[in-house]
Parts: sequence; structure tokens; C-alpha cells
Amino acid sequence: MVETPLSSIDIRILEQIQRDSSLSSSELADKVGISQSPCWRRLQRLREEGYIVGQVALLDRSKFGPNLFFFATLKIGTLTDELREAFLRKLALTPEILECYSIFGERDLLIKVIAPTMDWYQNFIFKTLMKLPGVIDVQSTVTMTEMKYTTAIPVRGTRAT
Repeated sequence: MVETPLSSIDIRILEQIQRDSSLSSSELADKVGISQSPCWRRLQRLREEGYIVGQVALLDRSKFGPNLFFFATLKIGTLTDELREAFLRKLALTPEILECYSIFGERDLLIKVIAPTMDWYQNFIFKTLMKLPGVIDVQSTVTMTEMKYTTAIPVRGTRAT
């Protein structure tokens, strides 16, 4: 599908639904300053063009007890295609691994892990991370305070041409 360039109204719609995707089309239209029908049509087009890929509920992590975030870098050995597929499958099936990125440098991957305690995480390293195909070494950093958290991406002036 051909993407239509984003208008200022499209950008306002995207900003608003990143703040609260539960807004009705009427509420959203009021917030962006257009009537309901054009707002709904624009929202549908943004979905069809792939700007909006899903909608989720954000949960209050504190309701589930204390938790820590660990950022770990992994050194991975050479993997066959089959082992790489197994690695990616196990990564996807491990709910405590919230994010994973391939990185440049001496390390191969950066992962973000949520853990209830330091002891739990230590066991997680040996029982889960070190058993992933190809993992040679894990280096971890624990966070002390979350100073900023957002799922919203900036949509104004950030598109590469």
C-alpha cells in the first residue's frame, strides 16, 4: 500500500492515541480539532498504512510486587541456522526478557529483563540465559531507579526521507 504523507492532524492523532488508545473516536476528534467521521477515516488509514501496528493496555508494574530491571549484554558464539532459530524461539518464549537488541562491539546482544529479586536474577542467568544456544558470557547491570519510562515514540520531524 502507498503511504500518504503525514499531515499535522495525522501527527496529532498519533500523539493522542500513544497517550491513550482507549479514546473513543469522538473524544479523539475533539482532542485533535476535527469532526468524528474524518477522524475515524484518518485513524483507519493510519492502521492500514502500518503506522499503528497494535493497541495494548499498560499495566502498573507495582501492583505485581517489587521488581528490578537488569540490562544484560550477551556474547554469542557462532550459530548454525537451526541454532539461531532455536535461540530466537526461546528468546520469544521467555516472558521475563522484555526487549532484545543486536548491538555493535565486543558484545552481540543487549536484553532487558524484569526480575523480582537479585537472587531470582542470579538463578535466571544460570538456568535460562546461559542455556540459550550459543551464549558464551553474560554481563549484567541492575537499575536502581526508573527516571523515565515511555512507550511513545516522537512523531514530529523524525521520519527519515
